[in-house]
Amino acid sequence: MSATPAVEMRGVVKRFGETLALDGVDLTVPTGSVYGLLGPNGAGKTTSVRVLTTLLTPDAGEARIDGIDVVADPHAVRRRIGLTGQYAAVEERLTARENLDYVGRLFHLPRSRVKQRATDLLERFDLADAADRVVKGFSGGMRRRLDIAMSLIAEPSVLFLDEPTTGLDPRSRLGMWDVISELAADGTTVLLTTQYLEEADRLAEQIVVIDHGRVIAEGTPEQLKSRIGGAMLSVRIARPENRERALGALSPLCTGQVEVSPDDVAFSAPIIAGDGVVPGVIRALDDAGVDVLDVEVRKPSLDDVFLVLTGHTAGSEEES
Repeated sequence: MSATPAVEMRGVVKRFGETLALDGVDLTVPTGSVYGLLGPNGAGKTTSVRVLTTLLTPDAGEARIDGIDVVADPHAVRRRIGLTGQYAAVEERLTARENLDYVGRLFHLPRSRVKQRATDLLERFDLADAADRVVKGFSGGMRRRLDIAMSLIAEPSVLFLDEPTTGLDPRSRLGMWDVISELAADGTTVLLTTQYLEEADRLAEQIVVIDHGRVIAEGTPEQLKSRIGGAMLSVRIARPENRERALGALSPLCTGQVEVSPDDVAFSAPIIAGDGVVPGVIRALDDAGVDVLDVEVRKPSLDDVFLVLTGHTAGSEEES
């Protein structure tokens, strides 16, 4: 593994008018690793990717790809990266093979190399049978696979996947996870932005949580989960008008803030697990006059980590 990080940001700041989109972001991604960049919409994930891929110029700080400054030498950076955005950037009027050929020519690659790369990628992404079909008739999953294949035509050392499974059905999402795992196994450095916590848990070796333009946590999935400690309590009550009673009964039993769902009937909070936890919770709610529908104690997930760190879910805010 190279001593030079594949991706590096140091104190990066980016403003859009009065909006501070990135507020001193630091990030280091070793070569050959898969990093997950998590955050709600508007947190700064896509802005970070756009800075790193030379689509935006930072107002302060430094960003490098394989040691190359993205501002000082953007052309050299572009030759080393691949990018798949939130929406498949395919030309519907062309066939899959023609899309790959078009991108290859944009990179000024020799025709013989483009032809071979296109054939290899179509086979790898299970698109060989559809190679000469017009893309307009492709499913969402097929378009996504073609989009990633196009980003790999020039064999980039670093691949940026900005929410690559957005809009896909569960089956297509699982297929895309397999594709990303294979890319990582082949040694491609992958920076993955996502709102799907399960996706990051499965794919990323290291995770960076970003919120309001700042990095608020970093570590492996297990390290982040261990920050909560203990277990997570989930409770569902029968009537929303008993919200305050339920909060009053649960708060003394939990080790952290109790989060309440928008419909005021579901509650979750970190708790110290033990044999008497569930009966104790039920007794406390019963004494408070709250009818309980369900009580569960489980291991913390990345969703729980995100709630504890940010106070909201990964998809709860609108994109700036």
